[in-house]
Order: sequence, then structure tokens, then C-alpha cells
Amino acid sequence: MELGVNLGYFGMGVDGDNVAVAKEADRLGYSVAWAAEAYGSDVPTVLAWIGAQTERIGLGAAVMQIPGRTPAMTAMTAATLDTLSGGRFRLGLGVSGPQVSEGWHGVRFDAPLGRTREYVDIVRMALRRETVAYQGKHFTLPLPDGPGKALKLTVHPPRPHIPLYLAAVGPKNLELAGEVADGWHAIFFSPEHSGDLVESVRTGRRRAGHGADGTDPLAGFDIAPSVPVVIADDVEAAADAIRPYAALYVGGMGSREQNFYNRLACRMGFEEAAATVQDLYLAKQHRDAAAAVPFEFIDDTTLIGPPDRIRDRLQRYADAGVGTLSVAPFAGALEDRLRVVRTMAELMGDTGSAVPAPTKADQ
Repeated sequence: MELGVNLGYFGMGVDGDNVAVAKEADRLGYSVAWAAEAYGSDVPTVLAWIGAQTERIGLGAAVMQIPGRTPAMTAMTAATLDTLSGGRFRLGLGVSGPQVSEGWHGVRFDAPLGRTREYVDIVRMALRRETVAYQGKHFTLPLPDGPGKALKLTVHPPRPHIPLYLAAVGPKNLELAGEVADGWHAIFFSPEHSGDLVESVRTGRRRAGHGADGTDPLAGFDIAPSVPVVIADDVEAAADAIRPYAALYVGGMGSREQNFYNRLACRMGFEEAAATVQDLYLAKQHRDAAAAVPFEFIDDTTLIGPPDRIRDRLQRYADAGVGTLSVAPFAGALEDRLRVVRTMAELMGDTGSAVPAPTKADQ
């Protein structure tokens, strides 16, 4: 199991701190730095900036929104970033949600599975530098009734295959990730409740022919959850730092009828609490919604507490099949965030991870 670091969103007044965290993770041997986008900062600009100031660390999109770009544009961006960084880019894709897709991008949120499948097909085709001609239900290239011409990507990326991840929450989307992607971006990932989710990925991998020779279908597939981390002696106080984030997703990320994260909490056995959090959040009682998030839900999906407690809980992720544990430091001050990145490297070194603990000279 390797370590990644999730830098989250940019443009919030702490961009210099985010860069410092990425540079420290690069020095410590982290495998990848991820950046996110919603309706503020965009991923490619951020990763180009991070890539120019680091040397080895992978540059991960977590995630680029499918409704925000044509598949050809995404392939162009992926090829450019991979070329400029010397082969460090990882392409993460997601359909976003109906409020952002329709409200911000003006793209109908319909048939997300079929649209994602075709989108990935075209991106892969373009990155293989094939002449892109595609006839699908959602995408047709070139358009059949105009002067459009089937074209080939002019950029030659340094790698023949750029790793592609899908953000997925529901069972069918997880199957699709296993079938067409190289990895899965997971959120609110609980090792104790991951069995059915991982099995959905395995089903998709089998559908694509992986494991036909008797090997594990998940071999070569990267399960990469983003895991909030708070280092503190007081575990309850550490949980409190994460409550507003959990309430935002479980209660307010989407409509009452269509909130993927609320459904995930329900599948984990928190149906009553998930309904309460959503009711409070949609009523704009955000503090009450945060207070209503069960400690058990936070503890299941994060790493919180003193370093020894976190060390003891790390093996759960490896046992659940995680390949890249992406640390999301939940601390405001830069020194606190750097402490999380350094401590996680030390703890992973203690458990035999590929990430080495820093030497005294490094410190």
C-alpha cells in the first residue's frame, strides 16, 4: 500500500500552503498528489502548477468532471500534462452530480453510466493516437451532417497508457470502474463496510476478462480512497473537526432525492442518522447537521486520534485491498498539515510500506 495526498480545492487563500504540502509529500516519497474541482478551481491548471514545483510525485485528477469537457478535450489535457510532467499524470474522471452538471455546466444528468462508458472509450481511443471516429448513443464523432473530420491526437505522451480512475459510489458505477478503468477513487471508504463495494469492482474486472486465468481479478487495479486524517490526543475532538465535511456530503451534496453519499451512509447501516443529517442540512441548520453525524460513521471512514491509534488502524485498509491510501489532512495551519503528511509517512514506514520514514537529516 502506498501513500497519496489529497490537496482538495485551490483558490481558497491557502494555495501556497497546498504547494508546500505537495512538495513535502514529494520529498517523503508519496506516490501521488491529487487535486479536486467542483465549480471553483479547475484540476489541470492546479496540477500543472504543482508539477512544475515537484520532481517525482504523481499528479492526480480527483476528479475532472465529465460534463465539463468533451472527451477529446480531456484526452488533449491528459496528454499535455503527462508530457510536460515526464509521465506523472493520473486521469481521474467523474460525472459530478445533477446540481453541478445541470446548474453549472448545462449538461443534462441522464444515463450517467452509459455516458461515462462512451466518454472513457473516446478518451482511450484518442490517447492511443487512433483516428477518432465514434458512433455511440451519447457521443458521435465526427458529427454526421457537417464538415467535421475524424482526427488524431498530435501529442505523443511519454507513456502508451495513462492510468485512468473513476470516482464511483453506487454498485453499478463500481462495476463500470472495474470494467473500464485502472483504479477507483473512493470517498467515505470504510474497510469494515467495503466488502460489497469491492466485490462490485471485482465483478466489473471479471466482465473485462481479468482473472480468467485464475488470478485475482483485482490484480493491477488501484483502489485509492481519500481518507481524512486528524492527529490529536482527543479522538472526539478530532471527529468534531470532520463533522462539517461529513454533514455537507451526507446532508447537502445533491438533492433530497439524489444524494449518492447519503445512500452510501444508508448502505453502511446509518439510515436513521443519514436522514436526520439531511433534514437538518437542507433546512440550513448546518451546525446541528454536523452534530448529528454519528461518531461511528466518522471513525469508520477516517483516521483520527493519536499516532499510535492511527498506526493500529492502518492495516485495515491494506486488508480491504487499498493500493493507494490518499491522505486528506484536516488541519488549518500549514505546520499541522505538514505534521500529518510526515507522521503518516513515518507510520507507514513502521508497517512496512513503500513510503520510507524520513531520516533525522531530512527532518
